[in-house]
Amino acid sequence: MRRRGPGHGHDRRATHLSKSAPARTRTIGIALFEGVEELDWAGPWEVFAAWSRYFPEDGASVVLLTPDAGPVTCAKGARVIGHNSWDDGPPLDVLVYPGGQGTRPQLGDETVRRWVRAVAERAEVVTSVCTGALVLADAGLLDGRPATTHWASLDTLVGLGTGIEVRRGERFVDDGDVVTAAGVSAGIDMALHLVGRFAGAERAREVQKLIEYYPEPPT
Repeated sequence: MRRRGPGHGHDRRATHLSKSAPARTRTIGIALFEGVEELDWAGPWEVFAAWSRYFPEDGASVVLLTPDAGPVTCAKGARVIGHNSWDDGPPLDVLVYPGGQGTRPQLGDETVRRWVRAVAERAEVVTSVCTGALVLADAGLLDGRPATTHWASLDTLVGLGTGIEVRRGERFVDDGDVVTAAGVSAGIDMALHLVGRFAGAERAREVQKLIEYYPEPPT
């Protein structure tokens, strides 16, 4: 895993056809598990899948990974079947680890720790959404780093590692090869940020327009 080094239109849904080969490929894997929070993974999935489908020249692809390739039941009852298991998926350039109550039983689970660490050794970037940060911290990936998570779990995060600098009130924290997002919908912001890091701000704006993500506060 690379150490630190911060990375920093029009609607082409119907008209864009790519004729050029991608300069490089980048495989994004989203880890699923029992009790995963739906929007934690579905938000980044929408961003990355739209990017992959409508801008194939950027070379991105995204897959869903479940522990044994079977279906998982999410926090609010949705059942999802992944493309691969955690162990037989493609080599990942980017890992997205979402949160939800299903992360709690994973803390202290050496199998989960080993898998996360093994992916991190190869990946360009490891990311989390919401309480997925607790799992990264439990695996030692957030030691000595700035990070965030769901507001209700910020104090828990501090106790799961050494020297974790909790960033309160930030939607996401980019520390180069580790990026953590705050709760639930913040994963969409983080995913759009990564599109910008990898393919430029204009591309991120194009993807944002495709998914019509323009949040406004309640009135």
